Formats: sequence, structure tokens, C-alpha cells
Amino acid sequence: MTSAGAGQSGDIPAIPRGTILLDADGTIIEWSPEAERLLGHRPQEMVGRPLSSLLVRPDPAAGPGLPHAPPHRGGCLVHLRDRTGQPVAVEWWMCPRPAVEGPATWAVFLAPTRDTYPCEFDRAILDALLTESPVGLHVLDTDLRLMRFNVASPGMRGVPAEGVVGRPAREVAPTVVTDTAERLMREVLSTGEPVIDFVQPGYPPADPHDEHVFSLSAFRLCNPAGEPLGVATLALDITERHRYRARLELLNDASMRIGTTLDLARTAEELAETAVGRVADAISVDVLDSVYRGEAPEPGPVPPEMTFRRTAFRTTGAAGLQPAYAVDEKASYRFPTPLTQCLADLRPRLIRKVEDGAWLAHDQLRADRIHAGRVHSMMVVPLAARGVVLGVATFYRSVTSAPFDDGDLTIAKELAAYTALGLDNARRYTREHTAALVLQNSLLPGRLPVQNAVEAAFSYLPGHAGGPWYDVIPLSGARTALVVGDMAGHGMRAVAGMGRLRAAIHSLAALDLAPDEVLAHLGDLVLELAAEGHPATANDPLEAQPTTATCAYAVYDPVNRCLVVARAGHPAPLLALPDGHVVPADAPSGPPLGSGGPSFETWETELPEGSLVALYTEGLVGGAPEDSANVARLRRVLAQQHTSVREACDAVIYAQLSGRTEDNVVLLLARTRVLHDDQVASWTFPSDPAIVATARTLAERQLASWGLSDLVFTTEMIVSELVTNAIRYARGTIQVRLVRDRSLICEVTDCSSAAPHLRHPRTTDEGGRGLLLVARLTDRWGTRRTRRGKTIWTEQALPSSAAGIPPATPDAGQVS
Repeated sequence: MTSAGAGQSGDIPAIPRGTILLDADGTIIEWSPEAERLLGHRPQEMVGRPLSSLLVRPDPAAGPGLPHAPPHRGGCLVHLRDRTGQPVAVEWWMCPRPAVEGPATWAVFLAPTRDTYPCEFDRAILDALLTESPVGLHVLDTDLRLMRFNVASPGMRGVPAEGVVGRPAREVAPTVVTDTAERLMREVLSTGEPVIDFVQPGYPPADPHDEHVFSLSAFRLCNPAGEPLGVATLALDITERHRYRARLELLNDASMRIGTTLDLARTAEELAETAVGRVADAISVDVLDSVYRGEAPEPGPVPPEMTFRRTAFRTTGAAGLQPAYAVDEKASYRFPTPLTQCLADLRPRLIRKVEDGAWLAHDQLRADRIHAGRVHSMMVVPLAARGVVLGVATFYRSVTSAPFDDGDLTIAKELAAYTALGLDNARRYTREHTAALVLQNSLLPGRLPVQNAVEAAFSYLPGHAGGPWYDVIPLSGARTALVVGDMAGHGMRAVAGMGRLRAAIHSLAALDLAPDEVLAHLGDLVLELAAEGHPATANDPLEAQPTTATCAYAVYDPVNRCLVVARAGHPAPLLALPDGHVVPADAPSGPPLGSGGPSFETWETELPEGSLVALYTEGLVGGAPEDSANVARLRRVLAQQHTSVREACDAVIYAQLSGRTEDNVVLLLARTRVLHDDQVASWTFPSDPAIVATARTLAERQLASWGLSDLVFTTEMIVSELVTNAIRYARGTIQVRLVRDRSLICEVTDCSSAAPHLRHPRTTDEGGRGLLLVARLTDRWGTRRTRRGKTIWTEQALPSSAAGIPPATPDAGQVS
């Protein structure tokens, strides 16, 4: 047993220990709960017993067991019997407790033994933390001066202690201990609340030329009285983890930001916006000039003489690098350079140190820009997709001190892959868009047909190649059909669908069907087109078959000034009257063609001469409803007085469109004309064979008054055949009408709805030659239904010597 004085009290371990109080004779007078837990004896069992009764007698063969000297550290090692009689090794300390009166008592302290003494264990932990731990440990005093640090940490490895200990942490690592970090440590000192995982980039003293990212944690150090002594910080270098996470975020951003449009230039700009500031200080993107035209380059390497177009260039404000070529400028690469080598084998080039490159001598212009911009590292990456090269992206570093490495090259290749895919999609779209525009223009009328019913003009502004169309179709009886429609969708299929609809409209118009019937047949055709195209395009969303269309169809008759309108999901035509009022052609809006639904209805009105009829697509008013401000502005422009329809058409475009629109815009304007009484002659006869001669005579007199004596013979034959057929096959009155327009029109109307049939009789047949004769004597002939029956009409060309032919101003059109 040893006695520990005041100077040895620090050797008593700071762990739970049993306390026993002995009187002067060694009898136990107090037994603590800790002693009970250590040995199992209860206080009531031990008080009054000598402590020596618990001592385990030493083995006689081992000697007397009395130590020759006190232990160097800790207490004496003794063995005491527990409550079960088993020996327990404990460490023993003993010190006297003098009394004011009477004999002194003795305090005995017992503690369990360890293989390693506590002080040595604690010192080993402290030594490991300050010399071997990969985690940076820094101990600061209350003034945030560095007092201890881990010499093995990555940020302080190799830094001599005598040069930094005692200095403010802000001076030791100014880029790491920033204002924010210093404020957080002072808050830890004042509040005692620890800071965990505060991310701080900076340049540590052990590596002042490369930026590292640290995860900092801090907690307060206090003395036993709870007074602050300083702050301990733990710094974990997470640079690689941070870079890996940043690269994942960059690639994720690239997947969402690059290729969002089908525009070549915008796709290249998206690459530059994504990469500059995160991968490179500057970037240039060059695209093959042929790609701009939608052409697909040949697979494999690209020869150096190929022409490129600078598509994008971007730099940080501090880089100061000037481009060798301006955006949209065309150029070829000098040979040999990393750019030509990259295109020769389709592999990227990583140039860690630009100043070491002999290739700069082969491209002096680029070399001058690189030297002036202090570029020290660069990467050249081909933009290839689907087996073809589309361009090259070049990444530069001038402000960032670290050169590009293999990790940066991997990121650049990923960005290039995203960009190349977007460029190829844009190229394919450009090719299809160009082809679709060519096809669209070939399917639309370049100029409007000559006729006298209206003075017409149009403006067609193509945006995305799609399915809008317009038509002015001359009909029988000097009437004219006005048509504007729009096939849903964009691309080649929409254009092809538009062409089929336009051809169908011409065919239906030739049958002289009413506007509502024309739309009904068109709706059936669109349904058939959708059914035909669905199986072929089910797996190709970019080439989806258009399934609906809108259309407005109007027929104007210059004889009775009647306008008949029907529409299928299309904006209502506007009617600008000569008095300045503008009203809509309030035809019921039927469903879009191909969508089914109720039948179409017609709307009729009588227009004064000189009225302006406006048909248009939604692109002219931005898809706005009919009560919107855009439509109101259109009405104000139409209400103005214009010297010509062409002038009115231009005025509408100037007012409605502030810039180039992506929507297709079609505007068709028609100013109505009237055929006056001196150009029309009409007679009504009873169904009597005797009136045939009368009809011929009246027709002869009318032609003579018009100066068309050259057409008397053929016209008499036509009138005679048609009136005779009407008397033979129909009942009721018969009407004969002659119209002198750009041709001589002869019409016979009866009450029968049965259409005549042109036959080709044999030489032995006694009849069936009437309509065949009519067909041979006329330029055109046909049948149209009327409310009371049918009308058979014919047209004959006027002789060139005829005087007073009504003029027809050539209809104007404009395609932009």
C-alpha cells in the first residue's frame, strides 16, 4: 500500500472508485456504494470488520510480496476477495485523515485495474490526433490564435510548427479562415454550440497553389470550472468528393439545358453557357457549314479543308480571351493543329501546357489570341453523333490556375455528347424543315387565278413548316370560292396532308357543292388520313400523323351579291363594309375537320359592292379569341380606306406582327365586285316544247346586243339542247340565263334534281347525242344543285375581237 500526498493526487484515475474509511485499528467504519459495486460486499456486512480480512494471502513460493519501492504511476496492485470469495485485482490508494481530537482515520480508494494505465492511454490518443490522424485538428485559444495542430493533416503537412503556432489562424490560412469561418468560431466560443460540416473552399498552407474544399466542424474547449479556453476545429479534405458531386451536378444540368430547342446556334450557346465558369474559362464551338444546310456529313474523319462556321463563343469576364473568328464567320482549320488531328481520328485532345505546343506555329492567328489571353491549358473535343462529325468544341483555361486533367476531359466528352445529339436533332429538323418548306411552297398557289367576282390579295408568312393553305377558286356562274385552312402539326406529314386537302377542295368545288357539304366531305377525308397514317407512326412521335384541321370556306356570287360561309373550327371571316363597319361572318363554328361532332351549317348575307372579306389563320392574331385586343386591332385596320387590296393586306401585316413569328400566318383579302344588269340576261319559260324557238331567239338578240354575234350559232345549239332536255325530263318552269363575264356563261335551270349523264352513243343509236354535242361546243360544262332542282351550265371563250370585256385586275399575292 502507498500513501499519496497532494502532489500525487493527480495519479488517482478519473474513473468511478470505491471509498473505504478505516479507524486507527484498521476496522471499517464506512463502506461506499462504489466499493459495494466493485467487490459485492454490502455496507452492513463490512462495517466493524477489519479490512485485512479481505486481503488475499500471497503464495509463499512467490516471496514476501512486499514491494521494494512505490509504483511509478497509479496505486498499488492488491487482490481482495469479493462476496463470492473470488480474488479481484484492484489498485489501492491510501491517505490519512487527521482528526481535531482523537486518533486519525484512514481513507482507502479502490479502482479496477487496466492493461494500459489511463494516463498513458489518453496520451496515446492525444499524440495520434496531433501527429498521425488524417483529419485536421487545430486548437485555437480565445483570440483564435493557433496553439496546436495536427502535423499529418493534408492542409498542414510539412508546415513547421515554430512558424505558425501562436499566430492568428486568419494569418496562417487566410483563404480558409474567411470572415464567415471566423464569425462561426467566435459564435462557438460565445454560445458553446458546435458547428458541424461547414463547407469552406480555400488554399491551405500545405498546398497554396491548388484550391481545396474542407468540411469544418468546431467545438468549444473549457476548463473544469466551465470557462472557455479556446476552440478545437476538425477539418476534413472533401475536395475529390466535392469535385465528383460538382461533376454530377454539371452533367445533370447539361442533360436538361443542352438541346432544349431544334436550333443549331442555340444548342451551341447552351453548351457554352453550361461549361464556362464550371469547366473552362472560355469555350468556342464550331459547326460544319454543311450541317447548317441540314446535310449529313459522311461518316468517319473530316478532312482539314472542310469549312466550319463559328457558332458560339463565350468567356468569363476575367479571362480576356478574344475569339480568332467572330460568331457566324466561316473558316477552315490550319493543318496540322490539335483541331485537325482531333477530326482525323475523332478522338479528343488534352493539352495540359499550351506553351509547349509546336503546333502554334502552324496557326498564327489562333496562337496570337491564345498568347494574348494567357491561355495555359486547353481541350479539343469532336462533336459527333450517330456516327458523323458535326463540329468541334474547344475549352480554354487562362484564369483558373490548374491545368485540365483527365477528369476534366471526361466531363468535356460528356458535354460534347449531349451537344452533338442536340446538333444532330437540329440538323435533321433543318433538313426536314427545308424540304417541307419547298414542298409546301410547291403545293400552294404562287398567284391567284384571274376572275371578276372579287379583287383578291394574300400574304403568307411561313413559320414552322406546317399545314396552312389558301385558295381562290373560280366556280360556275361567275361565282368564286374563298378558302383558308390549317392542318394541325408541323413537318412533312402536315404539309402532305395539307396538299391532299387542297386537292380535295378543288375537286369538291368542281362539283359545285354547298360550303357545308364541302366541309363535311373534308372531315371524312381527314379521318381517313388519320386512320391510314396511325400504324406507320405509332413509334415515331416526331413524325406523328396530323389528325385534325380547321377551315373556313366562303362562296361569293357577284350576280346577287350573296356570300355563303361555313367554317370548321376556324376563326370567323371579317366583313369590312364600305361604310366603315366591320362585322364577323357569324357562321356557326363547327368542329375541326377530323374530330367528328355535329354537322356543319352555312351562313348567308348580302354584301354591298366594294365590301372587304378577310379570311386568316390564328397566327395573325396570336391565337387570341375573337373578342381580344388583337382581333380588335385587326378590325380597326380593315375599317380604314385603302386604295387597293394589296395595300390593305400590307397594312394588316404591319399592324398585327411586330416581329418574325414562329406561327404560320395566312391572310386572304377579297374586295367584292358586282355583275350589273347589262351583263346578265335571264328568262323564265313554261315547260312547253314551243318555247325552245323563243329561247333561241332571245339568246340570239342578247348576244347581238353584247357584240357576240360570233357565238350565236353555238349558243343557239346549246340553248336548244339544254331546254329540250329540261322539257323532256323535268316538270315545272324553266329558267335560262346568260352571263357575260370573262367568258359567255349559259345556264338552264329546271325543277328536277336528277343530274344528266354524258353518253357516247353508237352510230346506230337514235338519241343520246345532246350532251355530247354540248360538251364539244363549249370549253367547260357541268351541273350544280339548287334549292328548286338543278342548273346545267356551260362556258364559252369570248372572241378576241369582242369589245367591252369587263377588266379583271391580276390578283396579287405575297409570300415572305
